[in-house]
Amino acid sequence: MLSIGLTGGIASGKSEVSRRLAERGAVIVDADLLAREAVDAGSDGLAEVVSAFGQGVLTADGALDRAALGAIVFADPARRETLNAIVHPRVRARAAQIAAAAVAADRQAVIVQDIPLLVETGQAGNFDVVVVVDAPDDVRVARLLARNGMSEAEARSRIAAQATREERLAAADHVIANTGSLAELREAVDRLWDDVLAPAAAKQGT
Repeated sequence: MLSIGLTGGIASGKSEVSRRLAERGAVIVDADLLAREAVDAGSDGLAEVVSAFGQGVLTADGALDRAALGAIVFADPARRETLNAIVHPRVRARAAQIAAAAVAADRQAVIVQDIPLLVETGQAGNFDVVVVVDAPDDVRVARLLARNGMSEAEARSRIAAQATREERLAAADHVIANTGSLAELREAVDRLWDDVLAPAAAKQGT
């Protein structure tokens, strides 16, 4: 089994790298998806969020109003830490369950934990390999403007709320640069898989 921490700043292309790794045979543990599950309607996680942030973060039908919550936490680092303290332990517990099941099924499994805040939450040391998907800030801003319809100020605020590019690169064992085409990105993932990840997993599984 090979455990990989995959990360990258917003609009870096990390999700596309994750998709390609899944196509090559990796087991993907998506922290964003698990974070959503942690605060599903009716969950104890959502109840804790409402207790901390108030009824204003709920929609009319009792689900989490992500836009309303996002407006609060992205404007206030202390409030963001409050949210993280609710969500992150639940995400990590569920991720550990998924990884354990994958290893039980295949000792040579490549388990990729896709974690946007891997560096921010100090998890780099938890993995055999840390892979960082990298793109310059200006490239990421342009993508956010085109993809998400954000203003430049909003885009830069989201980027500033995460680790710096330098902090992520310092934590990386391998860096996948994403400044070219989608085909080039996929080729870079394939090289990493064929030359590094799959051989390492096979060696550890023997």
